[in-house]
Amino acid sequence: MRLEELSAIMRENGIVGAGGAGFPSYAKLNMKADTIILNCAECEPLLRLHRQLLADKSFEIMTALTEVAEAVEADQIIIAVKDHYKAAIESVKANMSSFPKVKIGLLEDIYPSGDEIVTIYETTKRVVPPGKLPIEVGVIVYNVETMYNLYMAITNKKPVTHKYITVAGEVKNPGTFLVPLGMTFDEVVTLTGGPVIENYAYISGGPMTGRIGAGTELVTKTSNAILVLPENNFVVKKKKTPVSLSMKQAASVCCQCRMCTDLCPRNLLGYPIEPHAFMRGATTGQIGDVRPYLNTQFCSQCGVCEMYACGQGLNPRTLLGEFKKKMAQNGLRPAPEDIVFSEVNPGRDYRCVPMPRLRARLGLATYDKPAPMSPQEITVKKVKIAMSQHIGAPAAPAVKVGDKVTEGQVIGMADTSKLGVNIHSSVNGTVIDVNDRFVTIEA
Repeated sequence: MRLEELSAIMRENGIVGAGGAGFPSYAKLNMKADTIILNCAECEPLLRLHRQLLADKSFEIMTALTEVAEAVEADQIIIAVKDHYKAAIESVKANMSSFPKVKIGLLEDIYPSGDEIVTIYETTKRVVPPGKLPIEVGVIVYNVETMYNLYMAITNKKPVTHKYITVAGEVKNPGTFLVPLGMTFDEVVTLTGGPVIENYAYISGGPMTGRIGAGTELVTKTSNAILVLPENNFVVKKKKTPVSLSMKQAASVCCQCRMCTDLCPRNLLGYPIEPHAFMRGATTGQIGDVRPYLNTQFCSQCGVCEMYACGQGLNPRTLLGEFKKKMAQNGLRPAPEDIVFSEVNPGRDYRCVPMPRLRARLGLATYDKPAPMSPQEITVKKVKIAMSQHIGAPAAPAVKVGDKVTEGQVIGMADTSKLGVNIHSSVNGTVIDVNDRFVTIEA
C-alpha cells in the first residue's frame, strides 16, 4: 500500500493515537522512518487493555504494522512489550514467522516505560533530541489499539466507533470493555457491577498522568481507563490540590534535595529539565537565570517528581505543567542555541522507578487485580459524541437533528486543510441534538 493511500484510510476512518493526546495517526507517516515501534509498555499502574488486546489480536496488529512499514519503507518493526506480559509475548511469537520484519523489544517493569521517548531509548538506544519528534531519529511509534483500529479499517472498512477501556479500583468486578464512543463514565462503571464504596472519585486515565473525572464525562478515542478510588486515596488528594496551594507549600518547605531532578526520566536521558531548579526559582521569584523556566518545555508530565520522588509531598509536576501551559499560550520557547543536551546519565539504570514500588507508594497495591477483557456487547440508549477527541482541529458536524444514522457513518467531517480526522457514529439511531461541540444520537 502506498503512503498516500494509507494516510487517506487513517484520516477518513478517524484513526488517532488511542491514548495520550490522540495525535492523528496519518500525520506520523514519514518516509524518513527506518523503524516502526509498537508501544505495548502500558506503564501506568492498573491499566490492562493494551497487553490484553495484543494477546488476543496479535496477527491483526502485526498485519497493520507491516502495512505501515511497507508504506514508509521501514527496515524493522519492534514490538515493545514488558517482559512479564507473557500471554502477549507468546501470541506475538506464534505469528512471527509470517512477519519477517517484526522483532520483540523486551522492556523492564519500570515507570514510565510507555513514554515514547523512553520506549525508543529502551528498544533502540536512540535518544530523541529535546523538542524534536521521534522521526528525527528515524522512528514512528504507534500504540496497540491504534494499530488494531488500522487493521479493522483496512480489512473491514470499519472506522473508529468504539473504545477499549479498563475499569479498576473500588468496583465489584474490574474489567476491560469495548464501549461505544459517547457513553458516559457512570454507564461504563455500571458494567463492572458498580462501585463498592460510597465516597469515591473517578480518575480518567492512569493514576500518574490521569486527572479527576466525572460521571457525566464522555468516552472518547483517548479514554484508556476509569479508576474508581476512595476520596482519601493519595492519588485523588494529589490531583485535587489547587495550584495556589501547591505553590505555597513549595515556597514553605522545598529543601532543594534534588530528588525530583535525580529521578526525572527525561533528565536521566540528558534533557535540560531540572524540576528542583524550577521550584527554587518559581517559589522565590528569582528570574536571573531563565533557563529553568524555559526548560519546562521538555517536561513530559509523567508525575515521577510529585507522585514518587518528593519526600516533602510537594507538586513539582503540577507547577511545571502550569508554567509550561502559560509558555505555550504566550508563544515562548527556548532558542535552539540555548538547549543544552547532555549524555544519558551513567547512573540511569539505578534510578528507574520499579512498578511494584510505585503501586505501593500510590496506595494502589490492593487494586492490582486482573481486569479481564469482557466479551459482552455493550448497548446504550443514547450517545453524545464529541467533535474534538484529539490534538488538532475539531470536526464540523455533518448531520442535523432528525437525521437517521448508522454505526460507522460520518457525523463529523475533518477540514482537509488542517490536522484532524473524521468522527463517526457509534450506534444506529436518530440525531436528537447538534452543536459545534457534540452530536447526540438516540440509539
